[in-house]
Amino acid sequence: MTEPANLDSQTQRAAGKYLTFVLAGEEYGIAILKVQEIIGFQPITPVPGVGEYIEGVFNLRGKIIPVIDLRVKFGMPRQHSTRETCIIVVEGTDLRVGIVVDAVSEVRDVKASELESMPNLGFEIEAEYFLGICKAGGKVRFLLDIDRILSTQDVLALRRL
Repeated sequence: MTEPANLDSQTQRAAGKYLTFVLAGEEYGIAILKVQEIIGFQPITPVPGVGEYIEGVFNLRGKIIPVIDLRVKFGMPRQHSTRETCIIVVEGTDLRVGIVVDAVSEVRDVKASELESMPNLGFEIEAEYFLGICKAGGKVRFLLDIDRILSTQDVLALRRL
């Protein structure tokens, strides 16, 4: 099967397995190979002097893991944790970080035929944070490039924690 001609090479490479999750009623996905584990919401210790969307740190089996709130990073309002709130521990380029999400959905196999390049939507979320958009099963899912999200200056500051 040939790949759709309207996809850029980055979007074509985005096909694969994704862990999908919900933020503010919309579905997002992270490449499953970047996911270390999913845990229920944990008490987080705030760290003074870090970016607004950096929640703080928590202890995961003796390792200190910094935690970011993707809602806040993406310009969405903060939300109190619920029973469905989870922390997804992801591995970026030599940085392990927990990301707070509203709920985890499923692991999904995303085919290149279901992908489109990320259009310029003109809103606050940086387009460079996305690998593309998945349209399947009557839903739209935004596929995130977690390495780019974790390579921003304020997240890189977490390496010092």
